[in-house]
Amino acid sequence: MYHIQTLNHISHKGLERLSANLFSVDTEGTVPDGILVRSANMHDMEMNPQLLAIARAGAGTNNIPTAECSQKGVVVFNTPGANANAVKELVLGGLVLSGRKVAQGISWARSLSEQTESVEKLVEKGKKQFVGPELAGKKLGVIGLGAIGVKVANMATHLNMEVLGYDPYISIEAAWNLSRSVKHCVNLSDLVSQCDFITLHVPATNDTRGMINGNLINQMKHGVRILNFARGELVNNPDIVSALKTGRVGAYVCDFPSEELLGIEGCVCLPHLGASTPESEENCAVMAAEELSDYLLDGNIRNSVNFPSVSMPRGEGSRICVIHKNVPGRLAAITDVSNKAGLNIENMTNKSRGDYAYTMLDVTGIVPDQVSSDLLALPDIIRVRVL
Repeated sequence: MYHIQTLNHISHKGLERLSANLFSVDTEGTVPDGILVRSANMHDMEMNPQLLAIARAGAGTNNIPTAECSQKGVVVFNTPGANANAVKELVLGGLVLSGRKVAQGISWARSLSEQTESVEKLVEKGKKQFVGPELAGKKLGVIGLGAIGVKVANMATHLNMEVLGYDPYISIEAAWNLSRSVKHCVNLSDLVSQCDFITLHVPATNDTRGMINGNLINQMKHGVRILNFARGELVNNPDIVSALKTGRVGAYVCDFPSEELLGIEGCVCLPHLGASTPESEENCAVMAAEELSDYLLDGNIRNSVNFPSVSMPRGEGSRICVIHKNVPGRLAAITDVSNKAGLNIENMTNKSRGDYAYTMLDVTGIVPDQVSSDLLALPDIIRVRVL
């Protein structure tokens, strides 16, 4: 039986995916085989040697020491796309907020209770200050065409917007799901120079942090409206504040408030509501639990942020799973150990990602205990499991 520790409240629908016959689940325990987590900070948490995997019920994994996990052979999963619909709907709200000055209008309307003149007359006099454009007929630039970006782009086409998309790493699945009416831009400058609205849907990496900065803003249309429901670090806040003050940027709607953004005219900050729906919470929990179960029981990896995606139908016999460094000769050495043990390899798969690789062997015959020891004795072998 595998022991799963939960570091946050995890939706009951997700925990139901972990069979009581195969898993014990609780919030305690110093030697869990797997961890389910949402927002808890794990950077100062000591990981026991038995820990095999961590599943984050959400997309971001900044709260998990991923590099350390890789070195120890701990697979880290996330749940991309599980909250896509929730974010897509909030982006729709953000588009309206950025164009029609809804938030500013609400604040102004609340202040009318302090006036002596009739509210009706004040409304008619003051509403012109909140005039804003409709979405139909405008150009929307979608930066990042992953699970969320594709949904946003497709939604915008139904609003009669002209949609441009940019993603140099678009997956085949995303491309299949993307509306034919979305125009694909081959470079970022081409997209930003044309669009009235721009929305961000990329992860925060060394390449994307601060990508919306003064240099890129100067290539945009005057008065462009920018939406950020992806990661706060994607935008250089001092540059966006400066552009809002000069009118170079007409509005900035983001889900990541910071002290320097609060109170700035044209900036609408939401309190990180992107995935704050009960449906999204359930979807993330279910997906995380299924990823954890599939790996612990059958060795399959899908949606890992630190190891390659590797999946193979389970056959009869035993399965040997090996996490190792991505260096020449490791695969041959692994199969050599299997052959010397008299095991017949019925099926095999191997994939790499960066510095690390993962190999699975389905073998017939009884796997001697010595096989694990012999594999771990090889250079660059990090973890071995026999299922």
